[in-house]
Amino acid sequence: MTKRKVLFWISVLYFAEGLPFGIAYDVWPVFFRVHGVSLREIGLMSLLSLPWTWKLLWAPLVDRWGSRQHWITACLFVLGATTLAIVPQDPSQPSYLMWSLLLLFTTASATQDIAIDAYAVDVSTPKTIGSINGTRVSAARVALFVGGGGFLILADYTGWSLLWVALAIVFFVLAAAAWLSPRATLETTERRHVLAPVLRWLLRWEMVPVVLFVLLFKVGDSTLGRMVKPFWVDRGYSLTEIGSISVTLGVVLTILGALAGGWIVNRIGIFRSLLWLGLAQLVSNVGYVVVAAVDLPRESIYAASMIESFTQGLGTAAFLSFLMNLCDKEHAATQYAILSALFALTRDVAGAFTGIGVESLGYAVFFAITTALALPALALLPLIKPRIREEAESSAVDE
Repeated sequence: MTKRKVLFWISVLYFAEGLPFGIAYDVWPVFFRVHGVSLREIGLMSLLSLPWTWKLLWAPLVDRWGSRQHWITACLFVLGATTLAIVPQDPSQPSYLMWSLLLLFTTASATQDIAIDAYAVDVSTPKTIGSINGTRVSAARVALFVGGGGFLILADYTGWSLLWVALAIVFFVLAAAAWLSPRATLETTERRHVLAPVLRWLLRWEMVPVVLFVLLFKVGDSTLGRMVKPFWVDRGYSLTEIGSISVTLGVVLTILGALAGGWIVNRIGIFRSLLWLGLAQLVSNVGYVVVAAVDLPRESIYAASMIESFTQGLGTAAFLSFLMNLCDKEHAATQYAILSALFALTRDVAGAFTGIGVESLGYAVFFAITTALALPALALLPLIKPRIREEAESSAVDE
């Protein structure tokens, strides 16, 4: 495959990966609340996200049986079917059937994530890994934007039933597209044995600094992100300002940052990208420290937000390139699921304490701590360097 063809299919598949995530996180809470469902039940809905956390438990099945396209296509078909099945349900009084449909939706979404992430590893090479990760971050962000805000706006004009039907059609179209995507050639003998090679890969002393790095690299960035919007609210910024600058412009700048980060990874390699883009990610937190601690013009927070969004994209592209680089193609589904679960663990656990941190320390001190949280990962870089494969390899993808 040519590089352009690879990036096209990566963008299609990662749009398919991001779309159901946006529906579950942004659309469902609004859908049920406007139909009078209690906040308690909507809060419990967060348990439906557990498949995204625990997907590593069934990731070996994706490695063991079938092509990536079999799994992706089947999951997208299930997403379309469950979306259609929501239409006749009564959203004002969610039944066990409704809850079961939503759980099936998130499980299918998490399973297609496993296969799509593995496919990205399958088709990547050292020369294209940066571009692939810039593209995948961008496509997923666009899907989150469309699946969240876009479908909510559409629901205001079409009504909910027509919205679900339209969404189901989108999933069926994406299923057909996924089936047409080019297959990657994998070693069938290696795929028959999943757990033993993965355990040998993970349970080595050399993986200790790698695991610590995966746990820590995005902690400073993600803990800051949890408290950014509450900070805007507490400083008296309007919903229009928050929506247009922090959300809309933020998404655009994150996409641009991801594309730029992918280009940088291709040019200077993964190790140096982790260093320099990791530093940029760290320094961007300082912008929020300054606007929280110093009395500056009202528009100063706009600049802090724009820098933070752009560097978030830079750092994410480098980080995802590193995760993909660690994986073997034949066991990529399981290995990548483990690594992404580790990253999600620290993101969610640290995020749970961010509100307590702000209440105890104030925004300025808390933002300064998030800056310091980025330092341990950078200190681990010399220890993980031997695990990064950056030598020239024979490529399945041409420039």
